[in-house]
Parts: sequence; structure tokens; C-alpha cells
Amino acid sequence: MKIVVYAICKDEEKFVDRWVASMSEADKIVVLDTGSSDRTVEMFKARGVEVTCEEIKPWRFDTARNRSLELVDDDADICVCTDLDEVFHPGWRELLEKAWKKGAAIAKYRYTWNFTPEGKEGVVFWYEKIHARHGFRWTHPVHEVLEWVGEGDMGFAVYVEGMQLDHRADPEKSRAQYLPLLELSVAEDPDDDRNMHYLGREYMFRGRWKDCIATLKKHLAMPTALWKDERAASMRFIAKSYYMSGEEKEAEKWYLSAICEAPHLREGYADMAMLLYKEKNWEGVIYFSGKALEIKVRPRTYICEAEAWGSMLNDIRSIAYYNMGKIELALREAREALEAEPGNTRIRDNLRFFEETAEKERSRVTA
Repeated sequence: MKIVVYAICKDEEKFVDRWVASMSEADKIVVLDTGSSDRTVEMFKARGVEVTCEEIKPWRFDTARNRSLELVDDDADICVCTDLDEVFHPGWRELLEKAWKKGAAIAKYRYTWNFTPEGKEGVVFWYEKIHARHGFRWTHPVHEVLEWVGEGDMGFAVYVEGMQLDHRADPEKSRAQYLPLLELSVAEDPDDDRNMHYLGREYMFRGRWKDCIATLKKHLAMPTALWKDERAASMRFIAKSYYMSGEEKEAEKWYLSAICEAPHLREGYADMAMLLYKEKNWEGVIYFSGKALEIKVRPRTYICEAEAWGSMLNDIRSIAYYNMGKIELALREAREALEAEPGNTRIRDNLRFFEETAEKERSRVTA
């Protein structure tokens, strides 16, 4: 089985050694450099990587990815598309070959998009940028996706258990190009619900609350916007935008809608719990955080956000229980929170305070 890794890059010399080492389990690595002014190209060539230099004007991610895909040998069996700031855990090739079956077209694998300051996983989801050599192209100027353009049925997707790709991004890298490309993407294909969702989310990232609300309401009204997980995310982003605009009751309504839309996801419950925490509604905090914690396994269907799967839920539960006068329960939750985030000094201080308070309470009872 011939496996080829392909990528696009520009001015990424800091990642070359790490990336090549990670991708070296492939039979071949090909790279499209789109205009580096540093030592990226020189370093690749010194390490035996095939590099083609070509500027893409006007810039679009799909055009660049399709050009890099053209560099992959026609006789390749599997194409692996990654970026320079991504790293596979060792042994990925063996796992991929084991999972790939006759008739497979796409491989899905676990992807960690970011990490906490302590190195714990942040946002996690299942990715699908590994595909058969023929019949695919990339589409959309940004947040590009694979599109089947081959003859007949595409084939099926396989899950590669144990295969893990980590995104070790450059924190100084700008997102400035994303918004204009997303606006272009929606203009080119206004009926694509995914594009509309991503555009609304980008407005939220930039604090453009009214634009976010209007765009995501458009997303929810689209007849093709049927994926409940993504619909719930749009509802949550609308809720956040209302909250940041000072409309707390509207925010609460939209968070509840998100929960109803996708009750299998932690994030809606977690967001609602945090809203009620800010309002000092302690009973509500306990209820919604508890519902979130009942979901024990990260689903593969959508993005798992860091706060919903980290220390936050147990942390706010500990504070809620303390304010409800339930110190032993506050202690339990604080310990759980600290276990999830051992380096958090505030949680550690809270735990110490709860321990001292609990000891005083026990002494008072036994006196």
C-alpha cells in the first residue's frame, strides 16, 4: 500500500523538522510552498522532501490544496493531507493500513485542535483529511472540505482507532484572512449551510454580536441545516452573542434550545451552567453541570470543547455547593476539579479553604 503525505506551507521553517519526522512513516512527502521567504524550502530539500514552489493568487485554501494534491503520484493508494503545525503520534501508518479496507474512500481519526497551558487536551474532534487518490477535490476558499467528484458512489469512511493527530499551532499566527474568505465562500455558495455556520462563528470570534446573531439565524432557517450537532452550536453562539450584548434572558432561551437540539452533547449544559453561575443561581448550576457530567464519553459526532471536558464543571459545582452550605460536597467537587487541572492555583486555594471550613464545621459539631 502506497501512502503519500501532502501539504501546503509558507514561512514555516520552525515546524519543518518536527513535521517531517512525524510524517516520515509515509512512502513519500510532497509539499507546495506558496511563497516562503525564510529557509522552509531549503530545509525541506535537505531532508528529501519534494517541494514545488508556486504562488496562489488570489489566495484560496481550496485552490492551494488542490494544487498540492496534483503533486501526489497517480499510483498512490492513500493521500494524507496535513499542515506543518500538525504532528501524528508514532505508529499512525500501521493503524491506518489496518483500518483501510477495500472500497474505503475516507479515513477518520482523532484530532486535538489545541492544548491547555498544562499540556492537557483542549478542543477535540474527529478529522477526515485522509482519502483515496482519485475522485476527490477540495472546495471552499477557507474551511475547505473534500468533495467527491468521481464516477459512481464514493465508497465508505473508516474510523482509524488509535490514530491521533495533534495541532501544535503558532500562537502568533493571524486569523485575519479567515473572515474575508468566509464572506467570499458564502457569496459563492449562499445555499451551503456549513459556510453560513462558519461565517456566523467567525463574527462571534471577532465580537460582532449582531452580525453573529443574524447570520446564525439564517443558518438555522436553511432547509439543508439538518445536522443537530451543528444547529446546537449555532444556538449556543447566538446565546453567547445575546449575553455579550446584555440580553441575558435571550441568552438563556437560546442555551436551552441548544440543549433540546442536541441533548447528547455536554457543551450546551456546560454553557447554561456557567450562565447560571454568573447569576448566582446555585441550584441551577448543580442541575445543568450535573447533566453535563452524566455524559462520560466524548462523542465523535462533533467538536468537544475544552471547558466542557476540563475542570470547569466541577469547579463551579464546588463553589455552588459552598454557597448552598454543603461543604462536604464542595470539597468533593473541588478535589475533582484539581485532579483535572493540577496547576490551577485558584482551585487549589479554594480546596484548601473548603478543607479548613469543613474541619471547623466538624469540630463545631463534635464540640
